[in-house]
Order: sequence, then C-alpha cells, then structure tokens
Amino acid sequence: METSNKFKSSSNWLQPPAMISSEVRTAMSNNEITSTSNLRLPPTPRISSAVSDEIRPDLSPVHGGSLLMVQHAWPARRCSLDGETLRSRSDSFVSTANTVFRSRAGSTARSEAESGEYDDVSPSMALTPDPRHEQDFQVVDNRFAFSPGQLNKLLNPKSLAAFRMLGGLDGLASGLRADLVAGLSMDERRLDGYVTFEQATGMAVERKPEDDSEFQKQEASETAAGNDTPFADRLRIFGRNQLPDRQRKGFLELLWDAYNDKIMILLTVAAVISLSLGMYEALSGGSRVDWIEGVAICVTVLLVTVVMAANDWQKERQFAQLSKHNNDREVKVIRSGKPVMVSVFDIKVGDVLSLEPGDSPPTDGVLISGHGIRCDESSATGESDQMRKISGDEVWQRIMDGTAHKELDPFIISGSKVLEGVGTFLATSVGSYSTYGRILASTQVASEPTPLQVKLGRLANWIGLLGSGAAILLFLTLFIRFLAVLPNDRGSPASKGQDFMDILIVAVTVIVVAIPEGLPLAVTLALAFATTRMVKEHNLVRILRACETMGNATVICSDKTGTLTQNRMTVVAGTLLADEDFDQLPIDEDHSAPIPTVSEIFRRFPAAFQDLIIKSIALNSIAFEEEKKGRKELIGSKTEVALLQLASEHFGMNLTEERANATMVQLFPFDSSRKCMGVVYREPSIGYRFLVKGASELMLRAATHVATKGPGKVVTTEPLSDELRRSVSQKIDSYAQKSLRTIGMIYKDFPSWPPSRDQKTEGDPAFEGLFEDMIWIGVVGIQDPLRPEVPAAIKKCKRAGVEVKMVTGDNMATATAIAASCGMDIDGEIMEGPKFRQLSDIELDDVVPRLRVLARSSPEDKRILVEHLKRLGETVAVTGDGTNDGPALKAADVGFSMGIVGTEVAKEASSIILLDDNFKSIVTAIAWGRAVNDAVSKFLQFQITVNITAVCLTFLSAIYNSSNKSVLTAVQLLWVNLIMDTFAALALATDAPTDKILDRKPTPKSAPLFTITMWKMIIGQAIYQLAITLTLYFAGGRILGYNLHNPQKELELNTIIFNTFVWMQIFNEFNNRRLDNRLNIFEGMWKNYWFLGINCIMIGGQLMIIFVGSVAFSVTPLDVVQWAICIACAICCLPWAIVLRQIPDEHFEVVFNFFVHAAAFIFRPLMRVLIRVTKPIGKSIKAACTATKRFGTRAILKKKDGNGPAQDEEAGSWTDSKQKLPSQQIELPPITITTTN
Repeated sequence: METSNKFKSSSNWLQPPAMISSEVRTAMSNNEITSTSNLRLPPTPRISSAVSDEIRPDLSPVHGGSLLMVQHAWPARRCSLDGETLRSRSDSFVSTANTVFRSRAGSTARSEAESGEYDDVSPSMALTPDPRHEQDFQVVDNRFAFSPGQLNKLLNPKSLAAFRMLGGLDGLASGLRADLVAGLSMDERRLDGYVTFEQATGMAVERKPEDDSEFQKQEASETAAGNDTPFADRLRIFGRNQLPDRQRKGFLELLWDAYNDKIMILLTVAAVISLSLGMYEALSGGSRVDWIEGVAICVTVLLVTVVMAANDWQKERQFAQLSKHNNDREVKVIRSGKPVMVSVFDIKVGDVLSLEPGDSPPTDGVLISGHGIRCDESSATGESDQMRKISGDEVWQRIMDGTAHKELDPFIISGSKVLEGVGTFLATSVGSYSTYGRILASTQVASEPTPLQVKLGRLANWIGLLGSGAAILLFLTLFIRFLAVLPNDRGSPASKGQDFMDILIVAVTVIVVAIPEGLPLAVTLALAFATTRMVKEHNLVRILRACETMGNATVICSDKTGTLTQNRMTVVAGTLLADEDFDQLPIDEDHSAPIPTVSEIFRRFPAAFQDLIIKSIALNSIAFEEEKKGRKELIGSKTEVALLQLASEHFGMNLTEERANATMVQLFPFDSSRKCMGVVYREPSIGYRFLVKGASELMLRAATHVATKGPGKVVTTEPLSDELRRSVSQKIDSYAQKSLRTIGMIYKDFPSWPPSRDQKTEGDPAFEGLFEDMIWIGVVGIQDPLRPEVPAAIKKCKRAGVEVKMVTGDNMATATAIAASCGMDIDGEIMEGPKFRQLSDIELDDVVPRLRVLARSSPEDKRILVEHLKRLGETVAVTGDGTNDGPALKAADVGFSMGIVGTEVAKEASSIILLDDNFKSIVTAIAWGRAVNDAVSKFLQFQITVNITAVCLTFLSAIYNSSNKSVLTAVQLLWVNLIMDTFAALALATDAPTDKILDRKPTPKSAPLFTITMWKMIIGQAIYQLAITLTLYFAGGRILGYNLHNPQKELELNTIIFNTFVWMQIFNEFNNRRLDNRLNIFEGMWKNYWFLGINCIMIGGQLMIIFVGSVAFSVTPLDVVQWAICIACAICCLPWAIVLRQIPDEHFEVVFNFFVHAAAFIFRPLMRVLIRVTKPIGKSIKAACTATKRFGTRAILKKKDGNGPAQDEEAGSWTDSKQKLPSQQIELPPITITTTN
C-alpha cells in the first residue's frame, strides 16, 4: 500500500475517515496485511495498531461524502461447519459435525476456553432471569429469537458469557432479523414467520455475502406485504427508545395532595361546624356576623392549599424547562444500506448506529466494527478510566480460540460518551430495557416525609387532642350550669335553645382558637420565599420540603468526579528541562514561598525551546478541535485534551496553525505494550525531529541527554547526569504520591529520514530501533482538579457540624489524595467497594460512622451507604452528576445534582439542582434550610403563645360570664387568630440567613420541635399576657373607675382589653425574631422590607378596626389616655423578654420538667378517658376523610383517563399492546409512605 494512495496531503491530518475498504478488510481477515502500526504520514489521527479495518479518506462514499460510514465485507467466521449443521431440524439426521452451542435438545458443545477465564458467570447461568425482571423474559408471540430480558443480560452487568450464549454478532443479527451491514429495512412493517433461539445461535457459521443478499430479499418480500405501522413487531416486543418519563402531576392533583394534611382536614371540620352554627344564628335572628368566621377559615384553607400547589407546580415547570433541550436529538443510523438521521426516540432494536467522537450512545449495543474506539462510561458506571472497545467479531474469535479474558469489551452502554474512534454498533436494548432506562426507572420511588413534616404531624395531633379536650371540658362545664339553671328559666323554648347554641359556639370557638391555622401557611410561605431566593443563588429546589430537610443534614455523601472535581483532566504540575518546576495545585496555608505558574516558567525559555514544547504537544496527538454551539471544543482522550489545553491557555498555541504548517512524515500510534506514542516531522534547521510522549518512567529511562535554556535558534542539550536523573525521578515519584498521572516528553533529531542505517531496509523504520539516546524535555502531572470553591465549602460544612464523605469509583490512592486536598478528615475508615458490600449489618453499624472515603464503589454501594446512614438516624444529603448516582440521590433525604454537567437521570432523581455546578451552593442550601426551620420555629413560638393566651382567656371569661360569652367575640378572635397569624407567618418567614447560622450543629431528627429556650419564652410571655388581660377583665373597672353597669363603659373596657391583647402580639412578634438568648431582636430587621411592610399593614389594620370597625368587631373608638394604657401594657413585653432571656435555660429546664411530669401524672388518667370518648369521633372523621380522598382521587383519575394523549401514528400497535410489556419491579427497602405534604 502506497502512502500517497492513503494520504493525499497534510491537509487531511484532522479529516475524519470516510469509510472502511471491504477489500482491505478482506485482505486483513486473510492475514495478507500483517501490520499497520507504522504508517507513513500524513496520516489520520485515529490510526492505531492491530486494527481490523483500514481508514481511507480517498474512497468515495455512496452517500456523497456528507456522512461518515463504516463499510466492510461480511467478516470471515472463525469455525468451519459442514452443510449438515445448517440443515433444517425437520429433515436432519445424525451428523458428525461439531456444533457451536449446546442446544435445548442436548447437542454437544465444541470444546473451547472455560468461561471462567473471561467471565464470572458460567454460560449455563448467563441468561438466567433475575427475580426482579422475570417478566422481561416472557413475551407473547415473539417473532424474534430473543426476549428483551435475554438481550439485557449482555450489559447487566457486561457479560461475555451471555454474548457467547447469544451466538455473538451473527447470532444477535440473525435473532433480531437485522443486517450488520445494511441495517434494518425501511420497508419493514410486520414480520412473517419466527426465528427460534437455536436457529439464531446456530448462525455462527461461515456465510457468504451473496447469502445476505438473498436474506435481504426474503426480508423485503416478507415485510412489503404488510401495510401496518413501521417496525410494528419490533415496537411491540422491544418497545420504543422513549425513556420512561416521570409522571408529572397536574395542578388539581397537586392541590389535592396539598389539602390532604391533618391540619387542613381539622380546619375544614372546624370551618363546617362554625359556618353551620353561624348560619343558624343568622337565620334564627341572632348575630348576623358569626358565619363570617367559618367562611374566613374556609378562605384560609383554600389560600394555603393554593399557595402550596402553585409552588409545587412552578417547580415542576422550572424543572421541565431545564431538561427540555436534552430530550430529543438526531443520530446517524444505517437503514437499507444508507445512512440516515433519525430521532433517538425512533431507534429500534436491530438498528446499526454510527459512533463518532463526542457521541453519546442512545441505546445499549454491541460493537460491529470500529477503529480505536474509547468510551468514557463514568456517568453510567462510575469508572473514570477510558474503556477500549473491541469489535464483537474479534471478541468471538478470541472466545473460540480460547484466548478471551475479562478485559475484552465489545459492549456499548447507553449514556456513555465516545472519546475517540469511529465505528458502528448493533442496538440490543432500548428505552426502559437499556442501562440508562433502568437506572432512570429505579429513581421513581415514593418519597419519605421530611423530619419537619413528621414533627408537625405530631404537633397537629396533640393540638387537636388538647383543643378538643379543652372544648369538651368547657362545654360540659357550661352545659351542667345550663341544666342547673334550666328549671328556674322562665324564657321561651327558642331562647333556651339559643342559650344552648351559645354554649356550643363558645366550645367550637375554643377549638378554632386552639388550632394554629397559620402554621401550614407559615411553613409554605417560608419554603416558597426560600426557594425563590435560592434560585437566584443557583439552587433550583424541585421538591419544596427538601429545603427545610437540608437545614438539618448531618452527612453529605459526595461523588468525586464532577462534584468535588471539575471532571476535566488538567495539567496541574510539572517539571520542564531538569529543574524548572511549576505547580497549580492548591497551596497549603503554611507554604512560605509561592511556586511560579506554568506561564511564568514558559516565558523564561528561549524561542527554540518554546517551539519544541508546543510541537511536542500539538503534533504528537490524535485529539482534534471541533466547533460546537459556536465555540471550539477539543475531542479526544482526556490526557491529550489536558495537554492541548495547557498549550492553548498558557503557551499561546494555535492547534490548527501548528498542524497546518508542519510537514508530517511518520506516526507511531499509542501502543499499550510500549506505553507511548511518537511522531516524526520535518524540522528545517535540523532535518527531521522524532517526538515521543508516554509513561514518564519509560521516557526517563530512554533519555541520555536533557535540553537546556541555552541561547540561539537551536535547542541546546547536555548529558543527563545521574544526579539530574535522580532529581527528575524524585519529582516523578512526588507527583505519583499526589495521585497525578505523569506524562514524560522526549525527542531526538535526525539529519535525514529514514535514518541512514535504515535506508537499505524496506518499509518504515521500526519504533524500537529509534527509541534510544533520547533528549529529555520534561514531565507533567495531570489530574482531575478540585473545584476552587470546594475546600472553603467543606470547611464551612465542618463548622456547621455536617460531615462530608466521599463516594467514588476511583482507586483508593486517588480518592484519598483528593479527599486530603479537599480538607476532608481522612483519619477515619477508608475502604473499597468490594470489601464494603461484603460487610454484615452489624459490621456496617461499626464501620459506617467512621467511614470517610469509599473508593471503587458501585451505585449499589452508594445506595447501601445512604440507607444505612439513614437507619442510624442521620439526615443524609447526596451529591452526584452521573447516571450511576440516580438510585442514591433518590434514596437520600436530599439529593443534589449538577445542572450543567449532570445527566437527566441525576436531575430526575434529585431534590435540588445546582444550576452552577458549584459545591459551594450546597452550603447556601444548608443556610437557607436552617433559615426555613428557624422561620417555622419563630412562628411556632409566636403562634403557641397567642393560642395559649387566647384559649385560657376565652375559657376563663366564658365560665365567669353569666351569659356564657367570652371577653373576645368570635369576630375579634377571627382577626387575632386568622389575619394576625397569616401576616405574622409571612413576616417571620422572610428573614434571610446570616453567616452565624452555620455556627451551630444541625438539629437531630429526634430533637423535639420546641427547645427549652422556646418554651421559656412561650410560657413567660403567655403568663405576662394572661396577667395583663385578666387583670383588666376582672379589675379593670375598679382600676380605671368605670361603671360597668353602663353598657358604653363596659364596651370601652372590652375594647381596651381587645386592643391591648392585639398590641401585645405585635410587640411579641419582634421578640420572636430571635430563638436564642441574645438580646438584639432588631438584627437585620431594617434589611427585611417584608417584615417592616407587613407590620405596618397589621398596625394600620388594628387602627382601622378601633376607629371604623365598631359594629362588626363590637368595639368603640378610644381616646388618647385609653390608647396610652393599651400601648404601655403591651410594650412592656419587650423588657419582659429581656428578663426571661436572663434566666439560665438549665434552671428553667428543671422547673419545667417538674411541672410537666406532675401534669402528666395528674392528667394522664383524664387523657385516657378523653381518648376513649373522642376515639369514636376520630374514627368517624377519619372514615369521612378517607371517603372524601377516594372520591377526589377517582375524579382526578377519571379526568386524566378522559383527557389522555392521542397516539402518534407510528406508536399505534405499540400503544395497543403496551400492557403486555413487562413492568419495572424495583426491590426497595422498607419505607414509610405518607399522603401528607
């Protein structure tokens, strides 16, 4: 083969190969071509040694050259079977031919290598169904030889034994009724006849290309007769390549979920009772405004549910918009022998797809033919190393020859990325049967309630129980008094009935006052405000309550690649010449002298050496530039891309110009045995220059001289002394200890080419003869660098009491080095995944708390770690960007995914998406989560104080009053209990977090909802407010000199009590801005415009009620003296709060616990009686709620069924038969599923 025939000019240096010559492939199959390792240049950069295909850009493709394709003849088969083997079973007879596989009839298999040498699973077990996916193996009316489950066994996990049992590429193609060269027929509709498993796996025989033409003609005649949906049988059996979308809820469903909350249901019951009694009062001639209370509660319930549903719906829309651009794309497929571009959703099992650098395979498959293909499967498997792919034919040959081993990999995984090389592969699994689809399906599991949800649910139960108990006690007390005076009552039956209704109204009012209807609104508003602000700080909260959960996170299980690091290999250190060091690694705090950067080092060198470094990187590389979305992107192996980026960013290299101006002579592709690659180019001042790069130890061993910084137009050199060699070797060792991948660069000059000693030798010079007496250029250390913000973020996590654990697929040395550079504590347990997954539950209990780094871990290891941490009582957050992180992200309390580089599976499974892929944003989420929890605690502290005061005041005043009426009317309580609560919830929910919020440890799940400090403020303020209001109620007339027999004076006193009570709540709201014992309650208040504005609205509302709301609110305008009395009594709660904060918590805790235990001892028997009394009522309410839920759910489902999406034309028969397809069954740990939100 002449060089000129293969490469016309150096301009073809970066051009992609056009096609593979069938003649060359045939010749290579027949061993006519012995080696292509040393080719005369200018070559294509994708040439590698020991290939089975030749790449020739001079060949004219049948499609006009606009598309890349791989063309080859039918590969020669590796075993020779006689005609008896192909004879139909219907007329077969005993044959002496060796068969390839053991058939179901029990035929004898041909001897070959034991499968244990190339697979951990024996062939007999390779296709055994997994218990969770048995349905995938059961297909009705299967016209193909294989079921989706059998095909999935190829890659779940990668199995050469399954590949062998399915007959290799020929068996797969025959069983799937596909052609490895021409692909699927565009005319295919419904298929006639069947292909059995034995027939398909028996096709691993010698077959001529003309047989394939007959096969294609037969297929065409079979399929042309059908007029149904294209590829109908393939769609019916194997499904579409439509990844299972997460079912998104409509607004009505979200509204229904928001309503299914215990507090919401309890409020609804109270609203119905209050509204009924109010309407009865109005219709019977009583109060005309009592019904407003019931309506107002209904409005509150509607407002809360709408706000919660609207927030959830908004988050769903934001997430849908975020992932929309990645849903559909076009890929190149071979059909009827021609390359066509089709949507990824239209790929079928049996399609032949092209592979090019930068592609992300949309399906699982097996490589048909390829040239130097390497894939990055880190997003799917967590394995950071490049995976070299070998064609299925070559793997089959190795299996038949007995030379197969476990490292052989012909499998293409969906969701991976092609780094280099071109080729074609056969699609074997699509949609939910593919690796990508199964991981996505495993993320769709039910979510557990958050810690705050659990605590608020318990609080709702206690409040409902205590409120009901107080109401029943009040009702019984007033009813007994009513019965006692009934014989002496001379009123009409209507008036007696009205008196009874007044008693019932007061009792119901106590329930309404006791229930903190502002609580769910406070939680919702706090979350809504926090999530809105978090979007501006690059946190998209998909699940609303994940925000508050993150505030209490105790452990973060972080992926390394793409989360702590940049997922971009970068040159971070190096030594040029013998002693010019540069270092871009993070500098320790105690490091005294700064290390120069690579740009500073490069500027010190003379022009000749600068040119040598640039050419060593630019020319000795097969990576290339490609323009994507308006910007240039380097495509190739991560190591070569890192070197090219170094030269572009720091050396001013222009890759296109360097390669266009260079005259290339010969390329030595990378060879794994010699661990290096080389290139020869013409150097005008010297002659020819041989550049080599590879494993640094081998490069140093081959070097005898070292370049120097001598002036002149030519690079000067000097002998590499033993001292210099030791110095460079020590540098290499130091880089290796930092887990850097070291690459050495050397060169050698020749006056002519080929060298004079090789001119008499035919062919190209051998690499081994040239690789001696080399000149040392330098060594560089390559690493996936840390994100710059990570060390500071981890330091903040430590300060906040949050432990960070690294879980990665990398080896232990690299993981440990990265963890140390992050600032993580590596004094604990460091373990590898294979050992971790073998631990028992008892051993896990001991290891998991001490575990710091889990290396070489699988997705299952990560999920086990997360679930065990949760079992130990930790609140777990998980970060990740890859498909393999999906199950762990979903299992965690909070899952963080990366919005830029994260896969769609990771985003679907996560609770929060980091829009800037910044680990620092996790600290922001922790701070906002704690702010949400603080907002809820602030409101609880405020609300419970109001409720205790209001219930006690209502209870005592109703018993004291002869007419059974409370001092606060129902409408006044409506303002206090509803409007004030709503405004207070919004005011206290809008405080942004401060840096000090990270100075405390996270709150454990087992911690009570109320702290001792909160109880101190609640009880202290309630005592003060009750003392003031009861003093005014019982002695106000005497103190103020009012004649209470005068209705106007009585009204004025009642107005003073009401006004004082309201103003005490306004001032107490300022007290509740702090949850600790510090005194500055105004900290940050002037920056919170929401708080200031809402308080102005509340003050304005109270002024309007006193001056213009006399009729509705049963009040009268007050004079200046009366206003002064109200404000003076109310504002004293501020200095009283200072007094309370001076009381040590531990002293108060002793007194508090004593009274709690005494009350429990006294009231526990009463509570048991009360529970027995109220239990039937509770069951009735629960039954009514259950019936209402069922009715609502059925209505929603009925509406959805009636408005289902229309079928598209192609999916007709597929949709009709979708119920026959196997469903995903996921084995999950025991979890608690709740219907509350």
